[in-house]
Amino acid sequence: MELLEYKYECKNALEFCKSLPSNSVKLIITSPPYNIGKEYETKSSIDKYIENLLPVLTELERVLTNDGSLCWQTGNFVDDSEVYPLDIYFYPYFKKLGLLLRNRIIWHFGHGLHCSKRFSGRYETILWFTKSDEYTFNLDDVRVPSKYPGKRYFKGEKRGQVSGNPKGKNPEDVWEMTLERLVDDWDAQIWEIPNVKNNHPEKVAHPCQFPVELVERCVLALTNEGDIVYDPFAGVGSSLIAALKNNREAYGSELEQSYVDIGLERIQKLSEGVLKTRPIYQKIWVPSPNDKVAQIPEEWRKIT
Repeated sequence: MELLEYKYECKNALEFCKSLPSNSVKLIITSPPYNIGKEYETKSSIDKYIENLLPVLTELERVLTNDGSLCWQTGNFVDDSEVYPLDIYFYPYFKKLGLLLRNRIIWHFGHGLHCSKRFSGRYETILWFTKSDEYTFNLDDVRVPSKYPGKRYFKGEKRGQVSGNPKGKNPEDVWEMTLERLVDDWDAQIWEIPNVKNNHPEKVAHPCQFPVELVERCVLALTNEGDIVYDPFAGVGSSLIAALKNNREAYGSELEQSYVDIGLERIQKLSEGVLKTRPIYQKIWVPSPNDKVAQIPEEWRKIT
């Protein structure tokens, strides 16, 4: 596979951003460190954590094109069992920079950390901002099949006409699933976007890895072929792969050299056509009632 230009450097996000021209990046998509003490970050107070990222936010706004988008994917910071929703903390700072919030997208996944003192978290959020009211949005490239394609208007001038779009419906702002296109059995083709755990085909040595298909939806909807996609906290390069896979240029910066090395290896495999990624419309495995993992363990049957 012939890839467009890409830059993937072991460099501080702020330093890398300052090397980019103003109004040059069409899509910035990233998942910054959550300040939860992972191997690639130093945990600090919530105020200090935000303060350290503010110069980066300013640079991101500068390099974003006037018709560009910024997707900021975050979860929660937890301190002494208290939850701090990071998207809510970041929103006012993006607003001060003049960015316009278009969607607060909910990414739901079925697996994650099991909690004992609160409900287990099964979602994260993506704040989608644009720099202006003139922005790229290719809805047709990410439409999903309608649940009721034969639905018609029941009153007014369009009474009796088909009410939907022949290309499918808007995937909405809760990304629990994707739907395979052009199938007859609509309800049977509902797929969830899983997070990257040990049995995921994309899993490498990173504790909080982006699934490529999650980034792909943003790349397809918010950019055109040949545009530049940048991930300032690129990890093992999933955002770059999603961009390159879809004929976009890709930039990435990452502080951990080991992650950059893994990412470059993955990009090389992509160019050779041997990289394992989860197809964007692949069905999630669901155990049958006869599988052992779906049956109540014998030990539990003994509990009265």
